[in-house]
Amino acid sequence: MKYYLIAGERSGDLHGSNLIKGIKANDENAVFRGWGGDLMSAEGLDLVTHYKDTAFMGFLEVAMNIHRISGFLKKCKADIINYQPDALVLIDYPGFNLRIAAFAKKKGIKVFYYISPKVWAWNQKRAWKIKQNVDHMFVIFPFEVDFYKKFDYKVDYVGNPLMDAISSFKPDPDFRKKNNLDEHKPIIALLPGSRRQEIVSMLDIMLKAQPHFPEYQFVIAGVKNLSESLYARADISGKSVVVYESTYDLLHVAAAALVTSGTATLETALFQVPEVVCYKTSGFSYAIAKRLIKVPFISLVNLIMEKEVVRELIQGDLNEKMLVEELRSILPGGIKHKVQLQNYSHLKELVGGPGASEYAGKLIVGYI
Repeated sequence: MKYYLIAGERSGDLHGSNLIKGIKANDENAVFRGWGGDLMSAEGLDLVTHYKDTAFMGFLEVAMNIHRISGFLKKCKADIINYQPDALVLIDYPGFNLRIAAFAKKKGIKVFYYISPKVWAWNQKRAWKIKQNVDHMFVIFPFEVDFYKKFDYKVDYVGNPLMDAISSFKPDPDFRKKNNLDEHKPIIALLPGSRRQEIVSMLDIMLKAQPHFPEYQFVIAGVKNLSESLYARADISGKSVVVYESTYDLLHVAAAALVTSGTATLETALFQVPEVVCYKTSGFSYAIAKRLIKVPFISLVNLIMEKEVVRELIQGDLNEKMLVEELRSILPGGIKHKVQLQNYSHLKELVGGPGASEYAGKLIVGYI
């Protein structure tokens, strides 16, 4: 059967690649086309557009690129019609994918959605549109099942695909040597994000903590699909190292981490690395988000645990003084270090084990 997949972000590319494996395990004649990244392409996706061209963050940033986004929507719709897939599989990326879902449903194409948009966080009325336009929704958090029940919409809970990626990870024993890292000096990992806007907003403030911790080496998780010039601040300091496409290897050896809010906050916790969550955007985008968001936390760790496990430094709170204080508190010997690790153990139980991708793939093939 023919599958058209759409992922618009780096994390979606990772989960999409594992989902393709899950579909292929249940449909030996499966062929794939769609939008994603290098990982999905490596699994056999005929890549139409790379996510690096379509990733926009924040209300202001989306508004400034509205014409480009409209062009991408037209291109995608035309390609779907031309391809005539047996199933459309949408992966997170709600601003784009919910529009495509409505279009495909009108055209009589079966619509699947893997990793629900966070409609429980803001604009919950979108759940009605999802019920109307999505044939089958596969959610990755247990509480999402109960949320959709309020809209009389039955969804499938498949588990969290991050556990698939983490369980298949094999650490590189030569990671430190390959990246010229001190074998004996502990590491503080900086995960500034995978979008240009995130790195511009976050990396500079993260690096301001560096002079306060001379006994540690600061190592930045870089991504190759962005310009290396974005990491120039680290080069100027002369004391930080950028490692590309090696985030899991970095987390495997890190003593603590500063992490931009997003999927990486949960990944960091599942690697048992104490962390401080960081988030900053334009004043315009933040003002809108503050009015719309209906949940008490922004990090997946705290949302799943339903309490503050990791400190979230947002907007004005993300400053040098508070960043240094929080980082010091979670390092070995700090007042929050042991408690945070104890909470991580409970978090891992709630997230569950691997198998989400294979289960979702089996369900998709079965529903078709």
